[in-house]
Amino acid sequence: MSEKRTDYISWDEYFMGVALLAAQRSKDPSTQVGACIVDSSNTILSTGYNGFPRGCSDDEFPWGRDESRGETKYPFVVHAELNAVLNARGQSLAGSRIYVALFPCHECAKAIIQAGVTEVIYLSNKYDGTPSVERSKRMLNAAGIKLTAFKPTKASLLLSFKN
Repeated sequence: MSEKRTDYISWDEYFMGVALLAAQRSKDPSTQVGACIVDSSNTILSTGYNGFPRGCSDDEFPWGRDESRGETKYPFVVHAELNAVLNARGQSLAGSRIYVALFPCHECAKAIIQAGVTEVIYLSNKYDGTPSVERSKRMLNAAGIKLTAFKPTKASLLLSFKN
């Protein structure tokens, strides 16, 4: 009898990998963020990435970041976390966890709280200390949502379309 594999990835690595794969759909030239919402049975409920709303052409809206130079992406882009909540299309997210590539902003924190998500697992918190992240942490903590920094056991995962 053969022994089972021992080099498989954990659930956390799997779901963070799905969030990072979703991020690859983003057309944002500077920041690609993905999110994956999972229930207590480790079933994926929804995914999302940062981009423009349906029907808003990414060729007609700005991708710039400098607000002083005119139009920017900021008023138009839907963040990955909000997209994941909206993509669930009314399905209950109560008791779920969300895996995100980047710690949620205060606007996404509101959606996460209202959706009933109970844990946020994040890969990066590169904006830690900014007003948006501080507001986000304040709300998430007040709502009793667990905040977990993702700790990978591998530096990378390789996906190949070759057998």
